[in-house]
Amino acid sequence: MGFKAKARKNKSKNETDGAEKKKSSAGELPCALKSCDKFADKKLGGRSLSFDDSTEMWGSGSFVSAKGRVRVCKSCYRAWKKENKNDDMY
Repeated sequence: MGFKAKARKNKSKNETDGAEKKKSSAGELPCALKSCDKFADKKLGGRSLSFDDSTEMWGSGSFVSAKGRVRVCKSCYRAWKKENKNDDMY
């Protein structure tokens, strides 16, 4: 019996009735956009954008910033990324 087989055998003993841990969909950090109600936690795919990039995309009054960065959820970040896909960054 190899080490992987032993690990699998011991793992099944340690878990209670085969119940798996479920991911929590609730986060701690809300998305900075006022129109969005999702969470911007890193474990849920959230990112942070600069204040200037956020202002270009959504305007100055539609989000809340902290220390020059704007924390956005995954879907808002993807919308920003799609909009700025062809911009030259160099």
